[in-house]
Amino acid sequence: MTDTTAALLVVDVQRDVMAQSINSDTVIGNVRTLVDRARERSVPVIWVRHNADQELVHGSDGWQIVSELDPGEEPVVDKRYGDAFADTDLEDQLRQVGAQEVVLCGAQTDACIRSTFYGGLYRGYPMTLVADAHTTGDLRQWGAEYAPEQAISMLNLHADNTVLPGVRGSVTTTADALGG
Repeated sequence: MTDTTAALLVVDVQRDVMAQSINSDTVIGNVRTLVDRARERSVPVIWVRHNADQELVHGSDGWQIVSELDPGEEPVVDKRYGDAFADTDLEDQLRQVGAQEVVLCGAQTDACIRSTFYGGLYRGYPMTLVADAHTTGDLRQWGAEYAPEQAISMLNLHADNTVLPGVRGSVTTTADALGG
């Protein structure tokens, strides 16, 4: 991370999403560590919650953020698309807290995390993916030819090597994120 103001973006750590994801207990623990560290250091935390018509129905039990994590009074952005920037007020929320770069964690790696990572870069935000604080489910039943572990590994690799004009992606770990 540079010396600009960062925000921690916690994406889709919802009950049904995490129940279908690998290593969810470890990832939830790492996200909790990141949230606690951000709060201790006055780094803004913004939460994102996915809404869908058939799964993750607004207000349903599975739509709720996991009980181990609590957004408290922090902003929660509701989205309908993989990219948390698409058709939401996320950019307004980032501006309100003065964030010029984003530290990203949550679920699902090969959908909303990937889309949000690139969505942020395309909008000019340096994006830092926390390698051990994102997860996904097994999409092989829908035709994916890779295991969840491979999806996580590939996004970590790509994120650390993505450069666009004036902005780049990077990867860190929970231990080192937000100043460690």
